[in-house]
Amino acid sequence: MVGIGTSKKLTWLGYGACAMAGCLWGTGFYFGKLALREMSVGHMVLYRFLFASLGMLPVLLLERRQKASRKWTYREHRTLLIAAALGIPLQFLLQFQGLARTTVSHASLMVGTMPVLLALGATVFAGERLDWIGWLALAGSTVGAALIVLGGRSGAGADGIAGPTLAGDLLVVLSLAIALGWILMNKSLMEVHSPLAVTAYGILSGTAMLVVWVVAVDGPPPVARVSLTAWLALAASGLLCTATTTALWNWGLHHVPASRAGVFLNIEPALGSWLGVELLGDRLGPFAWLGGGLILAAAVTLTARGHDFDPEVLLE
Repeated sequence: MVGIGTSKKLTWLGYGACAMAGCLWGTGFYFGKLALREMSVGHMVLYRFLFASLGMLPVLLLERRQKASRKWTYREHRTLLIAAALGIPLQFLLQFQGLARTTVSHASLMVGTMPVLLALGATVFAGERLDWIGWLALAGSTVGAALIVLGGRSGAGADGIAGPTLAGDLLVVLSLAIALGWILMNKSLMEVHSPLAVTAYGILSGTAMLVVWVVAVDGPPPVARVSLTAWLALAASGLLCTATTTALWNWGLHHVPASRAGVFLNIEPALGSWLGVELLGDRLGPFAWLGGGLILAAAVTLTARGHDFDPEVLLE
């Protein structure tokens, strides 16, 4: 009986960890928008991952101490570097370039297409079958994204920054398509290496690439003229929205089925869009509300039906 009680407690804690990760991911665009008021996209993303790297160092040290890691081959190192380049500099720079051109609410709702993209990727590249309900969800999510884009051509944010735009929304979607390649590469690496080790090495490698690219393109990041609000937003986006979420998500998946945990991914677009409306004054037109509803319905349908799309490889 003690063992059963402990198992149930760990299961509930696992669900709680996944739910907390989803909530923290949902604040990522909000914190990013705050920092973008005072710096360029490149500098904001760089600071986010510098903080994330600090948060992942203890995780990596603990992972190496607990279990002797398998030696990495040259091919695995190459895959890791390609995945890191896709997943961090390319994906995040595009994603936050999109955020700079649209609203937090629109960007968050677009991220809701990720579970559907994972399902499509698993069908095309991993040989998994998508039944008629899955294809219907995919179509609904596509229509939802189109409605959000069509509904984002007017209005302005409360902070004076231009409202949602077609270019901004499409950049966010493009970044998600790139993230799909990153996820599939990470999946192959995690068949032979620890998920935390793959994630930590990927973050550190991607951050090193970011340093080189951002300093070369945008110059050294600002320090003295950054406000306390921006520093707190940057630290939160790196330590909470990246490092902590990764640790919570992976721990939770050790105690609950991945197919059931996947439904907590849907917290991110729902919470992110709510934060944009309530705290930043975003405006969602009728098309955007309808499109967001279709995306969330499609995501919940896919993630709640028992399919496993390896959500543990996600990193927001």
